[in-house]
Amino acid sequence: MYKKSEKLLERALKSIPLASQTFSKSLTQYPKGVSPFFIEKGKGSKVWDVDGNEYIDFVSSLLSVTLGYCDKDIDSAVQEQMKNGVIFSLPHTLEMEVAEKLIGIIPCAEKVRFAKNGTDATSASIRIARAYTGKEHIAVCGYHGWQDWYIGSTTRDLGVPKAVKELTHKFEYNNIESLEKIFQEQELACVIMEPMNIEYPQDNFLEKVKELTHKHKALLIFDEMITGFRYALGGAQELFNVIPDLATFGKGMANGYPLSAVVGSNKIMQKVEEIFFSGTFGGETLSLAAASAVIDKYKQISVTSQLFETGAYLLDQLNKLIDDNKLSNIFWTSGHPAWSFLHIKDQEEYDNFEIRTFLLQEMFSRGVLVLGTHNISFSHSKKDIDSLIAVYAKVLPMIKQNIKDQTLLENIHCDILKPLFKVR
Repeated sequence: MYKKSEKLLERALKSIPLASQTFSKSLTQYPKGVSPFFIEKGKGSKVWDVDGNEYIDFVSSLLSVTLGYCDKDIDSAVQEQMKNGVIFSLPHTLEMEVAEKLIGIIPCAEKVRFAKNGTDATSASIRIARAYTGKEHIAVCGYHGWQDWYIGSTTRDLGVPKAVKELTHKFEYNNIESLEKIFQEQELACVIMEPMNIEYPQDNFLEKVKELTHKHKALLIFDEMITGFRYALGGAQELFNVIPDLATFGKGMANGYPLSAVVGSNKIMQKVEEIFFSGTFGGETLSLAAASAVIDKYKQISVTSQLFETGAYLLDQLNKLIDDNKLSNIFWTSGHPAWSFLHIKDQEEYDNFEIRTFLLQEMFSRGVLVLGTHNISFSHSKKDIDSLIAVYAKVLPMIKQNIKDQTLLENIHCDILKPLFKVR
């Protein structure tokens, strides 16, 4: 099933570490022997690997595709701009026009600075906050990219100087006491967090974080790489009506074209003129044309409403399947309907990575590309969800039976996945 993919993997490993530019697209997440490793093309909610296998894609390019692959409106805007050029010796008016559109839809945005990756934007926001407050320590919650200031707080910290690690402090989502403790011990420049990931904010958590942060004269930064253009057009800050000082956006903002942004109040964003945050390709026009078209399309049709409705239907059906088959001792779900999670509990005989490896093996073989989350796009149809649930209806009971019979490992046809680092 994956003969060509595995041959290309062997070739790619000779020139590219892990054979991919992205950890989450590599063999650290896709078990070798039962997984595709290269995708040939995509259209709507579907992708085809290099062996010709077709999948309904619930990875959606790590949540960066919110409308679907090869959306005709977005691609048309890009193709039109391509006739006039990609990058120039002076700014293009698209930089200003897209900035103005973002200011019009994001509650905290009064000024905008563009970049390419999520890490670019989150790292810039940290530098802005440190420059504005004159303080160095930061508190983090969630995943914020590969730069030293964040990744040094995880177990994937090889190569990060100790002095840098000591400036970053982790707190727990929905646990305001964990953040209070950091403030008691450190002078913080800022708090950066995903406003929501696995679970909804409880007991006015976001409001309490903002109040506590401002009480200590620090800045609140929302990392909206995923929640922006997915939970609401203006992000989770719009959905929950908690407005941060700075926010970072990317991924779905251009439906997969490489673009990210730091946005915030005029007073704070003026610091961008004093710090150094500059890149040749921040004003690259194809991605800006894509973002402009994405914003227009979101305004014309209820994209986020459909993402919610499609995802809610998925969760309803999956939770019913789990309940009907008495699987709750193995599986449970959480998250926002547009970005939901299927969790696996360790069992007496098997840990969750062994169970997860079997799950992926069986899902891939049945034409579903999924890594444990359901990253909904506008192109996902009710039929796609029904197909996903039908596959789950076969695979999840198989897992239960294999656990009961203690035959799970002998039915796994590849190496077991290993944990990297936990961020949520």
